[in-house]
Amino acid sequence: MGKSYYISKEKAAEIEAARKTTKGKKVDKRLHAVQLRGAGMKNPAIAKKLDTSPKVVSRWVSDYCNNGIESLMGGKYGGNRRNMSVAEEEAILEPFKEAAEAGQIVEVSAIEAAYEAKAGHTIGGGQIYRVLQRHGWRKLMPRSKHPKKASGEAIEASKKLTPESRK
Repeated sequence: MGKSYYISKEKAAEIEAARKTTKGKKVDKRLHAVQLRGAGMKNPAIAKKLDTSPKVVSRWVSDYCNNGIESLMGGKYGGNRRNMSVAEEEAILEPFKEAAEAGQIVEVSAIEAAYEAKAGHTIGGGQIYRVLQRHGWRKLMPRSKHPKKASGEAIEASKKLTPESRK
């Protein structure tokens, strides 16, 4: 059986005050779960009321009892979660940039393969596009041949016409 945590009346009042000042829905949900646990509710009942899992409620209560209210207040993720620095990304893109400026077609799959080789693991589908956007790249495609374009003979025949012959 797991460890049972006790939340005193003073701590419950502290949580209630924090709920009144918080603006984030996720933070409020965590605080509400701990507040309900302090009021005597069990994890399954809290989970049902807040539409979450009993294990998640248990983790929130454990975090609060072990680390205080600050562990519930902040977001869990944030900051720079990139694989490499902007300078390293720029170094990967440099050969492709030179090829693009020379008029060659550069495919995203080749850039993605080079990026994955440098990172040492596969990356998500949209991540390479965010890298390209971060470095000011944009998608340009060569124009395909227009389906209604006249044949070469028709173009030459129209060039031979003089303004007098058109009358």
